[in-house]
Amino acid sequence: MQAKIQWIDKSHFIASAGSGHEVPLDGAPEAGGKSRGCRPMELLLMGLGGCTSFDVVSILAKSRQNVVNCVTEITAERASEIPQVFESIHITFKVSGKNLSATKVARATSLSAEKYCSASIMLERGGVKITHDYEIIEV
Repeated sequence: MQAKIQWIDKSHFIASAGSGHEVPLDGAPEAGGKSRGCRPMELLLMGLGGCTSFDVVSILAKSRQNVVNCVTEITAERASEIPQVFESIHITFKVSGKNLSATKVARATSLSAEKYCSASIMLERGGVKITHDYEIIEV
């Protein structure tokens, strides 16, 4: 896996992934940025959300659950002192489908958190408290 970060100006960068995709990064206006892209710490949360969402949807598909949508919402608290690391992160999975089993949704979120999501496990090993919950939406 590879990535390259190219400085554009002030707090603006372009991140390029080994897969060829690009993501603009920029700082907040108070840090010299112009909001031309994601903040790097936002991107970290987005990566965590993508990693765990991928797991949950995949596990539910293998469990023969009829999932039609999954929206993952993440909130995080950062330390007030530099380095302003994440101290806690809460992940809510909003899983929509037909006749979804609460037991299987709970199992999928647990398996992602405890076994499969490398981003979540890495952050927890680094001292971040990560909690999860889910909501089932019948369609």
